[in-house]
Amino acid sequence: MAEHESPEFGKADFVLLDNVSMEEFMANLKLRFEKGRIYSYIGEVVVSVNPYRAMNIYGRDTVEQYKGRELYERPPHLFAIADAAYKAMKRRNKDTCIVISGESGAGKTEASKYIMQYIAAITNPSQRAEVERVKNMLLKSNCVLEAFGNAKTNRNDNSSRFGKYMDINFDFKGDPIGGHINNYLLEKSRVIFQQPGERSFHSFYQLLRGAPDSLLRSLHIKKDPTAFSYIKVGGQIKSSINDGAEFKAVADAMKVIGFTADEVQTVYKILATILHLGNLTFGVDGDVTLIENRKLVSVIRELLSTGEENVEKALLYRTVSTGRDVIEKQHTTQEASYGRDALAKAMYERLFCWIVGRINDVIEVKNYDARVHGKNTVIGVLDIYGFEIFQNNSFEQFCINYCNEKLQQLFIQLVLKQEQEEYQREGIPWKHIDYFNNQIIVDLVEQQHKGIFSVLDEACMNVGKVTDELFLQGLNSKLAKHAHYTSRKLSPADKSLEFDRDFRIRHYAGVVVYSVVGFIDKNKDTLFQDFKRLLYNSSNQVLKKMWPEGKLSITEVTKRPLTAATLFKNSMISLVENLASKEPYYVRCIKPNDVKSPLLFEEERSRHQVEYLGLLENVRVRRAGYAYRQTYPRFLQRYKMISQFTWPNHDLPSDKEAVKKLLEGCGFGQDTAYGKTKVFIRTPRTLFSLEEQRADMVQRIVLFLQKVWRGALARMRYRRMKAALVILRAYRRYKVKSYIREVNRRFKNVASMKDYGRHVKWPTPPKVLRKFEEALRSIHSRWWAWTLIKRLSPEEALQVRAKVATLEALKGHRADMGLLRAWEGNYLKRDNPDRASAFSLVASELQRKDKFMRVLFSCNVRKINHFHKVEDRAVLITDRHLYKMDPQKHFLAMKSIPLYNVTGVSVSPGKDQLVVFHTKDSKDLVVCLQGMVPAHDSRIGELVGTLLSHFKSEKRRLQVNVASPIQCSLHGRKSTVIVEPKINQSQPDFIKSRSGYILAVPGN
Repeated sequence: MAEHESPEFGKADFVLLDNVSMEEFMANLKLRFEKGRIYSYIGEVVVSVNPYRAMNIYGRDTVEQYKGRELYERPPHLFAIADAAYKAMKRRNKDTCIVISGESGAGKTEASKYIMQYIAAITNPSQRAEVERVKNMLLKSNCVLEAFGNAKTNRNDNSSRFGKYMDINFDFKGDPIGGHINNYLLEKSRVIFQQPGERSFHSFYQLLRGAPDSLLRSLHIKKDPTAFSYIKVGGQIKSSINDGAEFKAVADAMKVIGFTADEVQTVYKILATILHLGNLTFGVDGDVTLIENRKLVSVIRELLSTGEENVEKALLYRTVSTGRDVIEKQHTTQEASYGRDALAKAMYERLFCWIVGRINDVIEVKNYDARVHGKNTVIGVLDIYGFEIFQNNSFEQFCINYCNEKLQQLFIQLVLKQEQEEYQREGIPWKHIDYFNNQIIVDLVEQQHKGIFSVLDEACMNVGKVTDELFLQGLNSKLAKHAHYTSRKLSPADKSLEFDRDFRIRHYAGVVVYSVVGFIDKNKDTLFQDFKRLLYNSSNQVLKKMWPEGKLSITEVTKRPLTAATLFKNSMISLVENLASKEPYYVRCIKPNDVKSPLLFEEERSRHQVEYLGLLENVRVRRAGYAYRQTYPRFLQRYKMISQFTWPNHDLPSDKEAVKKLLEGCGFGQDTAYGKTKVFIRTPRTLFSLEEQRADMVQRIVLFLQKVWRGALARMRYRRMKAALVILRAYRRYKVKSYIREVNRRFKNVASMKDYGRHVKWPTPPKVLRKFEEALRSIHSRWWAWTLIKRLSPEEALQVRAKVATLEALKGHRADMGLLRAWEGNYLKRDNPDRASAFSLVASELQRKDKFMRVLFSCNVRKINHFHKVEDRAVLITDRHLYKMDPQKHFLAMKSIPLYNVTGVSVSPGKDQLVVFHTKDSKDLVVCLQGMVPAHDSRIGELVGTLLSHFKSEKRRLQVNVASPIQCSLHGRKSTVIVEPKINQSQPDFIKSRSGYILAVPGN
């Protein structure tokens, strides 16, 4: 049973219909067409309905879905039948064939192309160049054969007007290594005549509309098809075929196949010759028949590479041999026209057969030795015309319908044979099946001496004038009592038949009325020997090879050529024998409507095709015994979840016992039979019940599997996460331990190092220990600082604290802080050695008087007094006061400011020595340190650090500002002090400005 199609699409296999009736069959076929399901099964037969639209079901992804699958594992498709034929050929080393049948426009040619495409896609996995070449040739041959053998009809824009059987040869590995094409009954009458609304063969229109102007000029033809009598009817008709593009595609395909430039040119010349022949007209001058447009004769002579007089003679005269005498008999205008048309038809038919022969020369297997290369197996693809019933049915329709009778006979015989053989193989009792045996109709046509073909051949061999009416009389006399034959003479009351014209045959597919008009001429298929000799004597070697019989002299005795009917009958008998020797697969094509609509399903139209294709009969044959059969393992694989004894696996002795247990448990034991390798189910209802139970169980199993799988996934994720966490923790511990060990190793002996480990490089910490590393560094820095400080004297310790205070206050604000030199603090003695004793006396007196403990800082300064005058003074800062002194008066203390009254100091960010002492009473002291030894010594950092350190020791706060300009308050008045460098300024000096003061400092 075809899988993956829900009930909304109907029954994928017609064998599974509830009731086998034409109404149910048509309803299911229509439903599937309307739902876009163009393929269905009848057992192993594919029923294909032409969708009249492009469908995305033939791509590489679809090929992969069907490759190597069994027939019922996927929805019905052409690829499934192609794969089944290929597998049978490859696995069982057995020749197979695919028979594609249906009426014109049903999609047979497209089906054959898709089958070829599939076989090409699944073969040659190793990409062998020779195999690729053969595959390409086989695919390209379709393009060429369609151009020369297909035409637009009222039913189909690309109708095959010939039958085609292609054998594809495969090596022992299953790769295509060659092929062979047989063609049957080309409709050559189309060359000279087409029904209204139809065209001649594509090749003519492709040449006219696609060939370059230079080629057309060399052939003496023009682009307008209506200029040529033979094809002017079709030249005015629009077609979906793009003739211009197809001309180039066909030319490229011929080049790929291996046609030489001369051969291709000859093909074009023959097509052009046929077009010119159609424009030849004949007239009469007295008793003489002549050609009215003689210019065309020279054109034809040039194209055929023969003598002009020879062309004219062949067209106007017929050479007849009577014993030893040779007579030239002149044609009447009617005979000349007949000869011209016969020549055109024969040239085209011979051209087509030659093209098929050239393709065969290229694709046929060469140098293949079965002893060396293994057995050569074959897949045959038959794309042949379907049953035809027209308004006017002539000789061609009679042959085509006879062909379909033969194929239908073979089809029913092989289907029955396959059924019977399968039953016998499996040991299932076989009962006789009644079916319509069309052997009686086949005999009616081909039986020796009594058959229609025999009567026709006998009529053609009669001496004297033989007419179609005499042929009909012969049929009436020999077939008068046949149940499937009648005519107006035999049924005088039947006014649907014309006297002396019509006869009717009741075919398996329906009743067809044939007109005998033209039967004799078409069967004789007469072509005067003069034309054969004319073409054989051409200097064009390609053309000459097409007409080997032209070498015979007119006096040579030759056997009567076989008639068209006999040739066709023999080819059909040979074809049927060939197909019967292979394992057949069938594609039955149906045309849903006559207007090529993708939406319209004409029920009556389709019903007629279902009847003459014998599809319902096929279903009945298939359903006569058991509707469904499957191997035990595959049946179990599909339905084992229904029974507790078979799910998930059975423990019974064999798969057969397990299947029996399953079906008996479901209550279907009476509707089944058990073969050696397969189970047989009688009614479709049993199968549908199994499917319903399976669908219900599958849903529950899916939910159960989803639950189990989700749980398994969750557990897997949990285990992975847990394992990852354990690994992560272990790794972190490892990294932490490694880091701590490395730190310990590097800093193990820092206490004995000269710089206490300042040069030691810290190892890179893991991310988790970055903050820990910062803490370690801080601990080490503190330890290092403490280690250094504990070795210092009290004076050195004070100096270090002062320098640290300076660094904290001025770092990033002022460049030169004097940190690298020793800080003395009391500089007045060193800077004024000649007055050092006087300073010492004053300092001692002040210490006795004010009781200070130590001198923090002293230095010469330049200051601004309260009269806004600039004076040279000195400052002495102790732990209790800030004294202003006059160096010129033996360092007389001019004024003192208690240190608790100082709130802050301000300095500039430059290299100048400006300092502003801010006081609580807004009487700020503005000074500039000077008189340093050495001269460029910077003491601002020392002054700020010393004061900060002292204030900190007394737990008081001192505000330090680094700014430019500096804001201050002189005796309650706001002022601004700006530092400006000036050229040629020898030493710092204060200058009064509008907003305060400017400290001019040396600018160089």
